[in-house]
This record gives sequence, C-alpha cells and structure tokens, in this order.
Amino acid sequence: MAQFVGAQRVKGLVDRFGTAIAPSIPPNMATDGKEEMYEEEHVHRVYQEIAHHFSSTRYKAWPIVERFLTELAPGSVGLDIGCGNGKYLPVNPNIFIIASDRSEALIKIASKHQPHSTVIADNLSLPHPNGCFDFAISIAVVHHLSTRERRVKAVEAILDTLKPPQDSFEGGKALIYVWALEQKNSRRGWDAGDEQDVMVPWVRRGKGSDKSAESTQTFLRYYHLYRSNELEDDICAAGGRVLNHGYEKDNWWAIATPLPR
Repeated sequence: MAQFVGAQRVKGLVDRFGTAIAPSIPPNMATDGKEEMYEEEHVHRVYQEIAHHFSSTRYKAWPIVERFLTELAPGSVGLDIGCGNGKYLPVNPNIFIIASDRSEALIKIASKHQPHSTVIADNLSLPHPNGCFDFAISIAVVHHLSTRERRVKAVEAILDTLKPPQDSFEGGKALIYVWALEQKNSRRGWDAGDEQDVMVPWVRRGKGSDKSAESTQTFLRYYHLYRSNELEDDICAAGGRVLNHGYEKDNWWAIATPLPR
C-alpha cells in the first residue's frame, strides 16, 4: 500500500518539469475510503492554507467561460461548482449563480461578490436539488479527484443538477474545464506519454521572522492531467452528451448536457 506523504516530503519524486509524481494510489482505495484522506491532505488542506495568496492571482475571467456565461438567457439560474474566489459571479449581472467550494477560506472570499449565494459543499455531495438548473460551470476542479471513478461521479453530480432534455428543449448545459496533459508549449512542458498523476507546487513567499529575510513555503497539490478525449469519455460515462469541446491555454474544456432519463 502506498504511503500518504505530506507536501514537504515528496521532493525526491520531482520530475524534469519541476513537478512531483503523485504518490501512488492503492488499488483498494475505493473500498476503504482512503481516497478522501488522500484528497484531504493533497488538495483540501493545501487550498485552505494558500487561499488568500491563490485568490490574489485569480482575477481575470477565462474567455470561453466568460462567453458561456454572457450568452445565457437573462434570468438563468445556475451553479459554479468549485468557485474558488468567486471571480465568475459578477461576469453576467442578468443571471443568478449559486457558488460552492470545498474550501471555507475561499468561500469567505467569494462571498464578497454575492454574499447570499455562496455555500461550502463538496462536488461529490452537492446540496442542490436535481434537475432544476439552467447551467453549471466547473472550472479546474474535477482534475483534483484522485481516481477515475470519483472524477466520473463528480461529472455525474454536476449533470444531475441540470434541467433534463424535454421535447425541443436541449436541457441545461454544463461547462467543465480540466488541466491538459498536452502542454508542451507551456513552461511546464508536459505532453502525451508523460505521467498523468502529479503534484504541482504552489510557492508562497513572505517575510521571515526577523522582518528582513524572505521566507518561502512550497505546497504540493494533486492533479490528474487529462489526455485528449479523456474528458469527453468521462462525460459519456457519467450519462452526459458532449455538445462542444476544445482546448484553451493548457486546459481541455467541454460543454455537456444530461441525456434523457
């Protein structure tokens, strides 16, 4: 069985891109609940620690996400699942977004945009009724789930919240973004054939205790890097239909709707 190691103890696993290969996931993880422990240590605790620094770097809407939100019909009601600092909440004042995130620290920041529409929630245990929403966005969230089964369940949970197709109505739509494996032109340099499960460093710099020296803390976050067509496969496995998909700045994205049930 693999050992669950803290962020500061995986330095010996660093690859040629400056990231670390993720500690291997035990094959019996799905039956003994250790996937939650793994994600708690390598995802949730990290975002709690870096929330304010992370938020300060996340302020510009990505073009395809912005277009998706601005093209929605006025009065549309939807979800931002894994909203982070809530930067997408003010994009379109003619729609209403209920935002959720697993991180209490990030939700407190997001609530400054819309104080009455933020909630702490896990992607695999959403508090929303099924089949009620016009749209949902999930931006750079699903790739933090540590097994394919959990990633497919996360996509299924998103699709379940959407209004189902009926007659001429196509159904509610979800926009999902995940990090791509194919990033050969980025500073990370990953590409097809490289390891898909990695630890990505977040470096936080601050003043040292002597008020003059600069201190540095490095936190490692777990990511599953999606290969080409993998997101579409997960959407289909989750009971969805892909309406559109593409690649943008080191991410794969897809717009999906639930299949009739």
